[in-house]
Amino acid sequence: MSIPLSFNQEFLCMFDQGDEQGPFGPLYNIVGGWRLAGKVDTDALREALDDIVVRHEALRTTIVRTPGEQRQEIHPASPVRLEVRDLSEPDHAVRARRAEELLIELEGGHHGVEDLPLIRAVLGRFDEEDAVLVLVVHHTAADEVSMQLIIRDLGVRYAERRGHEVAPLPEVTQFRDFAVWERERYAPSAEVAARDYWRLQLAGARITGVPTDHPKSAGVAKTTAVHRFRVDAELTSAALAMARQTRGSAFMVLLAAYKVFLNGLVGEDDIVVPTLASGRGPARFQNTVGAFFNFVPLRTNVSGAATFREVVRRTRTTCLKAYGNPLPFGQVVAGAPELAASFGADDLGVVAFQVFQFPALEGEDAGDVRISEIRRRLLSQSVSTDIPDGAMLQLDIDPASGEMLGHLGYNTNLFHESTMREFAAGFVEVLGPLLRNPDAPLPRS
Repeated sequence: MSIPLSFNQEFLCMFDQGDEQGPFGPLYNIVGGWRLAGKVDTDALREALDDIVVRHEALRTTIVRTPGEQRQEIHPASPVRLEVRDLSEPDHAVRARRAEELLIELEGGHHGVEDLPLIRAVLGRFDEEDAVLVLVVHHTAADEVSMQLIIRDLGVRYAERRGHEVAPLPEVTQFRDFAVWERERYAPSAEVAARDYWRLQLAGARITGVPTDHPKSAGVAKTTAVHRFRVDAELTSAALAMARQTRGSAFMVLLAAYKVFLNGLVGEDDIVVPTLASGRGPARFQNTVGAFFNFVPLRTNVSGAATFREVVRRTRTTCLKAYGNPLPFGQVVAGAPELAASFGADDLGVVAFQVFQFPALEGEDAGDVRISEIRRRLLSQSVSTDIPDGAMLQLDIDPASGEMLGHLGYNTNLFHESTMREFAAGFVEVLGPLLRNPDAPLPRS
């Protein structure tokens, strides 16, 4: 049986640069870290990791990229590589930094698509009752939601392996089934009203690009680096309050501010910013591990908007209509041929945008071990997991501190570190006055 690619897998193939770089290269990974409180049984952990590979086919699936023969190929389950490290550290105050340094190291490591299964783990022990677990999954096999599913399932299987009674995991539908459903749902012959929506919404539009420090044609060696920054609790609280006032979300408010910032930076009123949607479709795929994420171009014209509140209103409308008309990005582009021009421009880079709100949870019990996700990241890094082209500005709202944590990942062949620091600082500088006085007249570009 030939298993078709999902539209996202097909989209990644458009950026295929072989097995050494790009979306099928050894740096295109998604990495998650968790603190483990309690004495970890490494044998049970290893067995539980193997259980996860059996449960989720995507972790043992390769993508055949030969033109005309593109398909998914599912392989038998094989053992997960679990590395155990001694990170002995008596000072509890230092352990959080040590854990983040381990994450940075592994984010800069090489883990290719040819090395099955597409998940590997490192357990670092601070002492007998405190450890950090890092999972590295190739991004062609998993997305952010998938990482949450993996750690949930891993906790349950670990507890079972330790002899604890636990509620059974929900039935899982495999990613191959999603690809088949998606191909039928969005087949060329299928009636899809969203195609007309996007064709009209994006008529004449181009994703907004920002000037780069190096032209793409210069051939500068590429890595992906990350600049991290913080947005104080006052502005974070103001963003959340405005989201409530406008019957929107923090994402809508912060995206509106980002559009005002880009308007001032590039001098354009018609702003198109790509973000990532989950792209999971029907409820039966909510427990499926796979690379579901879908690019969504959000177009808002800020011309004539007198105040920031008006930009928020327009942005909210944009978002609600966009999310009400889901369509694979490849089909969006097919109906708006000028949209992706900035990706091909020699002197422009695209900076996508997303916002996460951390759940206010302390952790989850997995038998005799408590698992708490590491979400508070403060250290910048010169090498990280790959962004295929351009940059990504991500804001994480941290309920523990009341702050927002900024993560600006960027390609070093396009942007200098100093430029990205100034970009982040410029956004925060614009954000402050907008949130403090949303009804003040907007500065004009």
